[in-house]
Amino acid sequence: IRDMRPGACVACAIPGPERRNRYPTWRLKVAQREKEKKMTIWVLVADNSRARFFAAEKAASPLQEVRDLLYPEARLHEGDLVTDKPGRDRNPGTGAHGFGSDDSVKQDGADRFALEVCNALESARNEGAFGKLYVVAAPQFLGLLRKHQSTPLKQMIAGEVDKNLTTQQTEAIRKHLPDYL
Repeated sequence: IRDMRPGACVACAIPGPERRNRYPTWRLKVAQREKEKKMTIWVLVADNSRARFFAAEKAASPLQEVRDLLYPEARLHEGDLVTDKPGRDRNPGTGAHGFGSDDSVKQDGADRFALEVCNALESARNEGAFGKLYVVAAPQFLGLLRKHQSTPLKQMIAGEVDKNLTTQQTEAIRKHLPDYL
């Protein structure tokens, strides 16, 4: 027969005072608060040729660069990327017309680089490297990033800034973000 005194634990038959000492719930709450305090905040600063990843340990901490991805082909001219001119249409009466888009190669490269950046963010999210993310990107590249972000990654984004700050110093980038991340 179990001890049914007031305060006794019915599930494990431990009397009240002993149960409180054996299973302190306040320790769980303290551990959870410490885990929330240690949540790392990441800031992605990117354009179509460079992505810089920064980390901040606390909401008011300075940023520290943790990773840098480069796509140097984005800085080249279209003629340096394509070895041939686009095809031509010489129908009588219509004149000569070119086929293909002038920016298609550069746009495809930027799209692939955005996918690479999102894959890097996704792997870091799966590892638990950050708990909150801020994205600072050139407006056109920000749209490409949004296209490739997974739903769980989108849920971790706390804010976005549509400016190209990849060449700026860390202090200048921090000024464009909220005071408390």
